[in-house]
Amino acid sequence: MKPSPWVVKYADNVPAKSKVLDLACGMGRHTRLFIERGCHVTAVDIDTKGVQDLMGNPDCRIIETDLEQSEGWILPLGFDCIVVTNYLYRPMLKHLVKALVPGGILIYQTFMLGNEKFGKPSNPEFLLTADELKETYEHKLEVIAFSQGLSSTPSMTQQICARRSL
Repeated sequence: MKPSPWVVKYADNVPAKSKVLDLACGMGRHTRLFIERGCHVTAVDIDTKGVQDLMGNPDCRIIETDLEQSEGWILPLGFDCIVVTNYLYRPMLKHLVKALVPGGILIYQTFMLGNEKFGKPSNPEFLLTADELKETYEHKLEVIAFSQGLSSTPSMTQQICARRSL
């Protein structure tokens, strides 16, 4: 699976040798993208089968955990970039800011209300409301870009790229 065009577009904000967290990494498409760009990636998911081929790669740390049961584990790690796609667990949103180092970048893209017309996820618990990412982060991070609406897949998505102040 190809990396998300949104993530690719803002990946240039993350220099080589950066410490990147790929949260809910799935098959590792963004883990691979940032490793190829010379970053050190921590890939986290409840099921890490999709990144097992990266075991032993010195630029990849793999953590298998249920993020919804152990959300506090990321706080002390200090990431230069956090990437999240197609995953929403609202209690974790506030922790992402704290997990970024000053100047760190958050690249987040997931589904929003209206996606139920196109398939899953359709449960409102897993769908952002209009402007939710912007409203969550605009007073805590410098918003570089924000977008929402119908994507080409088709699906209803919302995405943000934002930087923690120095």
